[in-house]
Amino acid sequence: MADAIGKWSPGMSYGPVLTQTDLYLLKSELTLHPVLTDTHPSFHLVFNLSTGQTGGFNPDAQDRDLPFTCKDEPATLPRVQDLILITEHSPWCTIIKNERGVTLGDICATVWKEYTDNYVTDTEFAALPPRLQEHVRRTAAHNQATAQGGGWNLYYSPAQTNTRMRRVDWLRERVFFERLEQNDGYSISRLGFKAPNIFCIKLSS
Repeated sequence: MADAIGKWSPGMSYGPVLTQTDLYLLKSELTLHPVLTDTHPSFHLVFNLSTGQTGGFNPDAQDRDLPFTCKDEPATLPRVQDLILITEHSPWCTIIKNERGVTLGDICATVWKEYTDNYVTDTEFAALPPRLQEHVRRTAAHNQATAQGGGWNLYYSPAQTNTRMRRVDWLRERVFFERLEQNDGYSISRLGFKAPNIFCIKLSS
């Protein structure tokens, strides 16, 4: 297992980085880094999409936190310039780019920015059932109050009724990365096509 993990060490000795065209022409299958599939023997990734904080722990020694030291390791083998991430928990598609090959750190940084820098549009919000609209509103108000150093006492404050909702608010309590997996059927239903570099993000609360 140590050798299998060692092959993911950061560096440039992996052969060429595949473009989107290369993937189609070569019909390459991608192997995800074990941290992304939650199969790494000594590191479970803890990544909070709301705060951007990353870290982890050893499943066999959960009493201490571990730094995200593997962030510069390639996300896939062969390495690719682009990864496309979708999730059943939101309607958005996140594209991760790195000409030198997408890394674990690239995924966390890009997904965090996508979900915290972008706001939910009126059209997107209107597509939600009323019950979920209210839940997203409350999540947005809570997240904003927490970011401002407040707490639940501001939860129902009238000042919060016009809170702009970010994509991370849409996720409600599901803000922790769980794993990536490939699901061609879901990719086709969401995007109209499948590709070796399209993966689904599973999230948990």
